[in-house]
Amino acid sequence: MTLKEKNIPASFLQNMGRRAGVAMHITSLPGKHGIGDIDDSATAFLDQLVEMDLSVWQILPSGPTAYGDSPYQPLSAFAGNPLFIGLNSLLRKGLLTSSEVSGLEDMPHDHVDYGRLIPIKQALLNAAAERFLSNSGHGLKGDFEDFQHRHGERWLDDYALFRVLKSLHGERAWPEWDKDYVHRDPAALARLSDDYRAAIENIKVTQFLFEHQWNLFKAGAEERGICLFGDMPIYIALDSSDAWAHPQRLLLNEDGQPSFIAGVPPDYFSADGQLWGNPLYDWSYHEKTEYRWWIERIQHASLQTPLVRIDHFRGFESFWSVPFGAKTARDGQWEMGPGDNLFLAMRKVMGTLPIVAEDLGVITPAVDQLRENHGLPGMVVLQFEVGDQNFDIDSVNENSVCYTGTHDNDTTLGWFRSNGADTRSPEEIANNHASALAQTRGTPDTQAHDMTRLAYSSRATLAMAPMQDYLGLGSQARLNVPGTTWNNWRWRMQAGQLQPALMESVSALAAEAGRCN
Repeated sequence: MTLKEKNIPASFLQNMGRRAGVAMHITSLPGKHGIGDIDDSATAFLDQLVEMDLSVWQILPSGPTAYGDSPYQPLSAFAGNPLFIGLNSLLRKGLLTSSEVSGLEDMPHDHVDYGRLIPIKQALLNAAAERFLSNSGHGLKGDFEDFQHRHGERWLDDYALFRVLKSLHGERAWPEWDKDYVHRDPAALARLSDDYRAAIENIKVTQFLFEHQWNLFKAGAEERGICLFGDMPIYIALDSSDAWAHPQRLLLNEDGQPSFIAGVPPDYFSADGQLWGNPLYDWSYHEKTEYRWWIERIQHASLQTPLVRIDHFRGFESFWSVPFGAKTARDGQWEMGPGDNLFLAMRKVMGTLPIVAEDLGVITPAVDQLRENHGLPGMVVLQFEVGDQNFDIDSVNENSVCYTGTHDNDTTLGWFRSNGADTRSPEEIANNHASALAQTRGTPDTQAHDMTRLAYSSRATLAMAPMQDYLGLGSQARLNVPGTTWNNWRWRMQAGQLQPALMESVSALAAEAGRCN
């Protein structure tokens, strides 16, 4: 039975038409202030995408990060990462001075040094927030009031309190705070609101500045015919304002401690599996509320980016539950997720869902069926496929996104050359090499380009490659190694690295495959 016969509309992706795009996190954009931003850095990159005929830009989750700097463990499911705020815009509005931001200009240009960057940029944003509140010359006071009205009770008020309390407790996770705050004693929170009113207001202003710049960034993408493609972790972090403010949504005891945590069993990336540490959802609670929080979360995400990838989609069908305190993820077991009921509730409110399902890893027929029941596109990652001599690029489904690799993979050139961190056996690597060369009809030195052409040639509505693959970079440009917490999320493209000849080459690939904007 077809989707049409099941009364399932074409996916958001299929309605976009045949396109090509790039995966590039905001942090990786070039710029002179130590990290990419959603202001001038993003605008310049949008113009380059137009020249390359790339009409989709995929980014990683945009929430505020904590220890390890992972975008997949944000401190809020709704707040924005203040590190993404562009300082040039604040300079133009008179909220900062050039002498104040000059301290960031000697930061590294090829990677993000979070340890140096965070305290300096946070101090600058605090100064800008104080000036924003004391001076109305920027003309945004009314917009700020509207922002508070729209988001205050839903997440902003709790997030601001959470960040102040986290700072007062030495950045420890909320279950380790004073008990009055762990249990959200109303009198204690009222005193906190009075005593730290200025700090709370600064946090809210910073969030407003993020949303204001993001809306301009999104409008700039739309003007250029570029679709922003976001990313959402399936789980929220235990150390998040969402878990602290609404523990009833999760399987936590009265002191905020989980009995079981999320992860995945042993797979391609790790022999011991991955132990993520996130608390698990109380799906019976969400069912009773008709999945209201999930619907609000998807709606919020789709206002930022018209297309949203949900990481670890398979967890909606069944999820890996690991006892709290386990040393590895080997000791977990599969538990049933919400299945169709969640997506039926979403479709009832939203209609066509702007979702791409990350359906990698241990995928069963039941997971495929869940995705297909709701017309959701899946993913194909060629690094996982071309090593199989029986793989046929023509087998890639139209309702899918075909990637060379993702943020969790080595770069394609690094994958082909392999290195000491490779989990494949020498025999497997040799077989993968032979099969990849046969599939791409390329050479060892041009595999990044050849694999990109192969992805473009697929029937998938959307073909994607990380920026590192367009640039033909090796393992030194890898963004993340799953299961590790050190030296990730740091790579940055340098100014001038994207040369006109390369942009012309990418445009030619898009034209050849019928994927031009």
